[in-house]
Amino acid sequence: MPHRTLDLAQAAHFLHLRPAQVERLVKDGEIPFEKRGGKIIFRPLEIQSWASRRILGLDGRRLQDYHGGATQDSAAFDLQELRVSAWMRPSYIKPSLPAKTRASVLREMAKLADRTGLVTDTSALLAGLEAREQLCSTGLPGGWALLHTRDHDPYLFDTPILVLGRTVQAIPFGAPDGRSTRLFFLLGCNDDRLHLHALARLCLMAQKSDLIQALLEAPDAESMHQALEQAETAVTGTTPLAR
Repeated sequence: MPHRTLDLAQAAHFLHLRPAQVERLVKDGEIPFEKRGGKIIFRPLEIQSWASRRILGLDGRRLQDYHGGATQDSAAFDLQELRVSAWMRPSYIKPSLPAKTRASVLREMAKLADRTGLVTDTSALLAGLEAREQLCSTGLPGGWALLHTRDHDPYLFDTPILVLGRTVQAIPFGAPDGRSTRLFFLLGCNDDRLHLHALARLCLMAQKSDLIQALLEAPDAESMHQALEQAETAVTGTTPLAR
């Protein structure tokens, strides 16, 4: 898929948007596109990278509407597969991450992801995380960050994963509110459209629940995972399967 191009309808499907929305983005020059033989085309890697940055900047009704559309579009997956808390286990959480700098956070989080046994190339994962942060910070308001690779490579992961590190001390990470960051999610997904859905869901959970504060106050990894499950249930109304 990285080397093929998409027409407008295909791009809209890929991005969980309506064709009219993509047309407006093209008209306003807000989305990367090319013209070939009078037709507008899109390159998947370019619009996926654009979409991830856009999602992290959405808030309020715009984020809620996008998340609703992405969830509805993901009809190939059942509700349990769409639960991002199901992509995580307590063993994927490190409540006392020793990192003290931006670079060491990325290294430690790549190692944490590698310990799940679900990453196919840890060096490529780290390089992708570093490239994404060079593009612009994934730090978000409220003291958390949502790490992911710049160019989404579905072959980096055997199955969708979500890992979480909480640093011992807050780290300046370029968040738009100027606050330092202690919570670092790392999202890995082997499906392009599911990746965008997960970005939107995590942002919605952070904005529409007390998730971030609960994670900062939780005493251990098990409690942090429970906080994630509870926040997702509160936001979506779906409940986790009994373990």
